[in-house]
Amino acid sequence: MFKGIKSELLAELSDIEAAGTTKRETEITSAQGSRVTIEGRPFLNFCSNNYLGLSNHPEIIGAVKQSLDEHGYGLSSVRFICGTQDLHLELESRLTDFLHQEATILFPSCFDANGGIFEVLMKEQDAIISDELNHASIIDGIRLSKAQRFRYKNRNLADLEAQLVAAQPARRRLIVTDGVFSMDGYLAPLPEICDLAEKYGAMVMVDDSHAVGFIGSTGAGTPEHFGVCDRVDIISGTLGKALGGASGGYISSHKEIIDILRQKARPYLFSNSVPPSVVSGSLKALELVQGGSKLRETLRANAKLFRELMGAAGFTLLSGEHPIVPVMFKTEAEAGEVAKRLHSRGIHAVAFSYPVVPLGRARIRIQLSSQHSEEDIRSCVAAFSASVPSQPVK
Repeated sequence: MFKGIKSELLAELSDIEAAGTTKRETEITSAQGSRVTIEGRPFLNFCSNNYLGLSNHPEIIGAVKQSLDEHGYGLSSVRFICGTQDLHLELESRLTDFLHQEATILFPSCFDANGGIFEVLMKEQDAIISDELNHASIIDGIRLSKAQRFRYKNRNLADLEAQLVAAQPARRRLIVTDGVFSMDGYLAPLPEICDLAEKYGAMVMVDDSHAVGFIGSTGAGTPEHFGVCDRVDIISGTLGKALGGASGGYISSHKEIIDILRQKARPYLFSNSVPPSVVSGSLKALELVQGGSKLRETLRANAKLFRELMGAAGFTLLSGEHPIVPVMFKTEAEAGEVAKRLHSRGIHAVAFSYPVVPLGRARIRIQLSSQHSEEDIRSCVAAFSASVPSQPVK
């Protein structure tokens, strides 16, 4: 049977290669950080979600080592059988307080969290109104639900209102948006979204994976940044980016929503518990985030400096304040070629092209970290300038 499928798969792979969109993995032989080792050479790393530099923090490593001794390696069980330790309950409680919510439930990943919530909460008579650029996990999670589906243009409040009007006959209405759109670094307009939700009787859900830990006055994310923590009903997020960068995700929400997820969310009921070492490391990461603002301030300063230097050098950037900084190019080929030249100059950065981003909107997505020094940032800008014979047209 496979012989027939093999030729079809090879043809599909050939088409992907011909389109220049083949995704290749880079083998890193060091710990994650602002500097990594690739092919036996040192590289400056500008494409990691390690926003606060915690992925290899010595205090987190120490907490993980202690956890291995005290709580073991794995639990070989789901949560409701024998997979809940005191560490899991502590992290859920700490996240609840940090995010200004009523309760929290852990999942193996945020992809699983988003994959589990819609099917439970939203039925055939309900409606989900989703931003067109929401993360793939939200899109897939919505597909698992039998709810009516409405999609609005990215951050377009007029279109959101039009979809809410269309969804009025539904029993329940849920607006769902990324807090930060990962390909652009744009923040969702949460106050205005909440206004519309209240006007049309809808709940609001925010996936804050690219914000929690470093956006907001205490790092609690975009709802805190916009002062709408009490107006957002559901927050999904990850432990795999700013909060240590390992794995794991969560939903924080009203107690009743969390209670029903514990009873019905399939990724929670049928997946092994988050490993104790990851939970322990995440607890330490959360402690470090809550212990002060220095890391967040350094990250903001680094993003500001990079944007200023790249703008002065003539590059086209998407505007914003987030440490995701897309550097735009006229063609997919140009973005790919510049990424190769950056690699030859010791800069690890990845080109993004269709279908990951819209056709004609190719970019190299730079991600700043609090670990980057001013010298690192200036080296990156110099490498960009040396890699582009003529600057992109604005």
